[in-house]
Amino acid sequence: MRVVVQNDINRACASRGDRGTLGDRGRTAGVARGALAALALAALVSGCGQPGPGAGVHPAQGAQPLHAPPARALDSYASKLRAAYAARAAAAKRWGLAKVPLQAPPAPAQKPEITARKGFEVDDQEELNLPPVFTTIPTKQKIVFLTIDDGENKDPAFLRMMSDLKIPYTAFLSNYLVKDDYGYFRKMQAQGHTVNNHTLTHPYLPGLSYAEQKREICGMQDIMKKQFGKAPTVFRPPYGNYNHDTLVAAKSCGVKYAPIWDEEVFVDHWEYREDDRSLHPGDIVLTHFRGREDWKGTMVDDMRRFLGKVTAEGYAVARLEDYL
Repeated sequence: MRVVVQNDINRACASRGDRGTLGDRGRTAGVARGALAALALAALVSGCGQPGPGAGVHPAQGAQPLHAPPARALDSYASKLRAAYAARAAAAKRWGLAKVPLQAPPAPAQKPEITARKGFEVDDQEELNLPPVFTTIPTKQKIVFLTIDDGENKDPAFLRMMSDLKIPYTAFLSNYLVKDDYGYFRKMQAQGHTVNNHTLTHPYLPGLSYAEQKREICGMQDIMKKQFGKAPTVFRPPYGNYNHDTLVAAKSCGVKYAPIWDEEVFVDHWEYREDDRSLHPGDIVLTHFRGREDWKGTMVDDMRRFLGKVTAEGYAVARLEDYL
C-alpha cells in the first residue's frame, strides 16, 4: 500500500521540480531517466517522500497487507509434501507395489472411547473396569491398523520395506519366539513401531488357572520392560481366546487394552470375522511373523498383499496406539 501512496507524493514533488529541471523537452530519454532517479532520491532526502500530517492518504478499502513469511512457509510445506510423496512413490516401485500407499491422517487430538465389543464382554466387565476386548477402533475415517503376532520370523527385508514405505504397525511378542534375537525387535522399536505383550509361551489362556495366566502375562511385562524400556499397556491374548481371569490378570499387570482383530491376512488370502467379508473404517488387521518355512512366501510378500488391498480400496494404515 505504501508504494501507491509514495508514487502520489513523488508526482507532487516532481511537479514542484518541473519548473526548474524538466522544462527542457529536448533532453534524451536516458537523461530523463537519470533526472527522475535523482529527483526521487532528493525527494526522500528532503522528506518530500513521506506523507505529511494532514495528507489523509489511506489504502483502498478492503485491501490487506501481504504476509510474505507465511506465504514462504506454505510454499516450503508444499515442497516437503511433494518430496515425501516422491519418496513414497519410489519406495512403492522398489518394493513391487502397484500403487503408492495412502498416508494416514494425523493422530486425533481427542482419543475415541474404547469399549468392549458387544458380545465380547466378560462378567463384571464395566464394574471392575477390565481391559476391553475389541476388533475395531470407532472412527469414520478410512483407516485400518496393522498388527503382527508372535515374532517367529525375523526378516531384515521386512524391516527395510516398512521403514522405506513409512507404514506403521504394532507387534505382539511372545518371549519363547523372540528371546533368541531381542535386537531385531529393538530395531523395529527404534523405527517408531510399538512392541506389546503376547504372553511368555503363547498358551491357550482359558485352560490355565488364574495364577498361571497372571504368570504368563505379568512375566512377559517384566521382560518387555527389561528388553524394550517399558511394560506395555496393550496385550493380545493368544489365538484371541480369553476368559474373566485373563482380563483380571491382565489388569493387575498394568494392561489397559486387549485388542484382537477383524481380518487376518496371509501371503495368499484374507480371512474375515464379518459376514460381509469387507474392510471397514477402523478395522484391526492381524498377520504373523512368518516366512517360507510356513507360508508360500515371505513377510515382504505378505505385506504386498496387505498393502495392495487396503490401498486399492482407499484405506490408509494408521498407528494403533495413536487411537488408544
